[in-house]
Amino acid sequence: MKNVLTQISRVLVGGLFIFSGVIKMNDPVGFAFKLEEYFGEDVLNLPFLQPLALYLAVFLVILEVLLGVFLLLGVYKRFTLWSLAGMMGFFTFLTFYSAYFNKVTDCGCFGDAIPLTPWESFSKDVVLSILIAVLIWGQMHIRTWLPERINQAKMAGTLLLCVLFSNHVLSHGPIWDFRAYKPGTDVLVAMKSAEELGLEPPKYETYFTLAAPDGSRVEVSGTAYIDEKWYERTDYTIVEDGTYSKKIAEGYEPPIHDFAILINGEDRTEEFVAAPQVLWLIAYDFSKANMEELERLVRELNIYIQKTSVKVVGMTSSSDEEIAALVTKTGCRFPWAVMDGTALKTVQRSNPGVTLLEDGIIQNHWHYNDAIFLEGSNLVWPE
Repeated sequence: MKNVLTQISRVLVGGLFIFSGVIKMNDPVGFAFKLEEYFGEDVLNLPFLQPLALYLAVFLVILEVLLGVFLLLGVYKRFTLWSLAGMMGFFTFLTFYSAYFNKVTDCGCFGDAIPLTPWESFSKDVVLSILIAVLIWGQMHIRTWLPERINQAKMAGTLLLCVLFSNHVLSHGPIWDFRAYKPGTDVLVAMKSAEELGLEPPKYETYFTLAAPDGSRVEVSGTAYIDEKWYERTDYTIVEDGTYSKKIAEGYEPPIHDFAILINGEDRTEEFVAAPQVLWLIAYDFSKANMEELERLVRELNIYIQKTSVKVVGMTSSSDEEIAALVTKTGCRFPWAVMDGTALKTVQRSNPGVTLLEDGIIQNHWHYNDAIFLEGSNLVWPE
């Protein structure tokens, strides 16, 4: 019985770690954004780690895959089991903290492929922790089943594939796209609210934290605040940073939200979405962008819009001053919209990068390494 439980746990944990690692390895930049969110001042308060987020993301996803492979092969047993236990201990604490304090709404455990709520993430981590405990309990039944030379070849091959795969997606973008802005998405339709589509929206409840005269605090829902007439109790005061909103019933939420193309205060979203052909040049943060590539793309697209009917708009969360400096240096001939940086990171992982839309439908995303619009004096189209 002990052996059976150990082998079942071994397959489940090993397979899940490999699957989770590969999914995140497909989009390490997206995982890095999630780590930056965790390292923020309002979560773990480790801002000094934010510049290292991408390096940590690549390291963690490769380690996750390797641990899964080690477990299935039955090699480096002690290192593997205690590494799995350490990782799950940390992430179980992190997901509980995020869920309980409502800090991060999606843990990013499976990237954008399988979004999980904070409590779903915590539940998943608890189950995995139990399975890993079973593995430690039955570790004498974890044995290698292949010759050492074959095991070494498999481990080396796994590491090489992980490094090559990570390098490819960092240089060209995700191979499998699970984002809200994946090719084939009708942007205007994806922005419609539940009411516009005749669907039921989710329901939210506001919760207030009230300070009592003796210094204690009590939390009440917005409904109870009205029904029980807490507002009449002048001895209780609302704690400003203790007010939050919580989802109490599921419903339809538009995949794309908080997205608006504002240029000089004018909403031009439909113009730069629904046109026959539109190119979005996205550089979500000039200070973190490859400026040499951004300037090249601006100059190439300057020529493109003079000789074709394609509309082009730049998008960034950078300041007006930074945009003006770029326009002066490159002679930019198309407008720039200042937008929410988080939304732009969701659209385009490359900084800068180019996204193509036709009649409102996303056709392709190009990393700057692939976004070539001019060869010599000839106009070209990225493949």
